[in-house]
Amino acid sequence: MNHSTTRFIKISCLCATGALLFALNTKYTSAESIYGEQPLAGISVTLDKYYDSANTAASSEITIATLESSVAAYDYNNLGIASVDNHLNIRKSPGEDQKIIGKLPKNAGCTIIDEDKNGWVKIKSGKVTGYVKKDFLVTGDKAVSLAKKVGSLVATVNTQTLNVRQEPSLLGGVVTSVPSEEDMEVTSVTTDWVKVKIDDDEGFVARQYIDLSYQLEKAVSVEELTTGTSSVRAQMVAYAKQFLGNPYVWGGTSLTNGTDCSGFTLGIYSRFGYSLPRVSRSQAYSGASIGSSSVKPGDLVFYGSGDYISHVAMYIGNGQVIHASNPRTGIKISNMFYRSPIKIVKVIND
Repeated sequence: MNHSTTRFIKISCLCATGALLFALNTKYTSAESIYGEQPLAGISVTLDKYYDSANTAASSEITIATLESSVAAYDYNNLGIASVDNHLNIRKSPGEDQKIIGKLPKNAGCTIIDEDKNGWVKIKSGKVTGYVKKDFLVTGDKAVSLAKKVGSLVATVNTQTLNVRQEPSLLGGVVTSVPSEEDMEVTSVTTDWVKVKIDDDEGFVARQYIDLSYQLEKAVSVEELTTGTSSVRAQMVAYAKQFLGNPYVWGGTSLTNGTDCSGFTLGIYSRFGYSLPRVSRSQAYSGASIGSSSVKPGDLVFYGSGDYISHVAMYIGNGQVIHASNPRTGIKISNMFYRSPIKIVKVIND
């Protein structure tokens, strides 16, 4: 990695349709490369911030509060934020009897595309476009205020694969590897390194290989599984998706009121007659170890630091897993390779 000594961060305000994205774009002049903002959920403002190189050098740490305080008042005419306890169903067409194609988690953001006179609005969030009841969206000035409270500072990988290290040093051990365009929760920022949290693990990433942005959560798709999946596996995935957006609670086992990662998989498997141990490290020995090319919906995918397992998710097909990730996101869907899997286990024999 090439760490340049001259850098600055640009600040500007832009209004456009797209995601709530308060991006901090850094230009490393020696490398002559600019890392731009990446639109996400469905809100309308981008913030870029300049830091004079002398001021940056004078203070090695830029606090999260400083970055978040950069958010000013804007015209979010098309902003909607889900005002629900868990998640808001997104339907293919307006109507309670229409097919559910996605879920908008609590406090997730969307762009309002069009309004229906019967109380339904067409929205776009992430990769999902559909209809929700307007009564369950916060809009206007209230949405502006709420966005500043419920958004989070995240680091988005802008290189092919990025190592998360145990210490802020290229000599630090590798916690895990994260692929391009994946997001990580930011806990602190310095001139050259950013401390991030992935599930229950923490580590450091080099500043020049991530884009910092302030974001709202996005909608998740709940498309049906493709054919070729056994009945019990398909039912297990459908059941698990009912709990999207529900809270993460360390040590919890309630799929509705709060659970941690292993409590979530334990609860899903228990519903279908399978008994799993309580913790992820033990669940990793509850079945046959398989390769990623053999994974099927319902199989368990394990993550952690090095060889130490600290997190478990359930594969749901199409390269995705569902898991109770952390207190910020709760139960969510991720790319199976959002971090490096340590082990994949087949519990269901079919």
